[in-house]
Amino acid sequence: MMRLEGDTLKLSGAVNLETVPALIDAIDGQLKAGARRVDFADVAEVDSSALALALEWRRHAAGQAVQLSVVNPPQAMQNLANLYGVADLIQATA
Repeated sequence: MMRLEGDTLKLSGAVNLETVPALIDAIDGQLKAGARRVDFADVAEVDSSALALALEWRRHAAGQAVQLSVVNPPQAMQNLANLYGVADLIQATA
């Protein structure tokens, strides 16, 4: 579900209401290990909690003076970010 490759934290499978609670606190160790990007390319399913997770992780990283970028967000996640007016906060890049 989550693996670190270089500075990229790669997520896979579903990132939704059922899986996000287990992921919330995982960012501390990943930031210490060098994570600077979160890649959603292999994520098969998202809901609004995936967006909340990305925003929480970015907020947490900023508190540690680390810039964390989101890459390859699924279209559904981009749509939600646009709907909620936070698209610029996830810094989506392809």
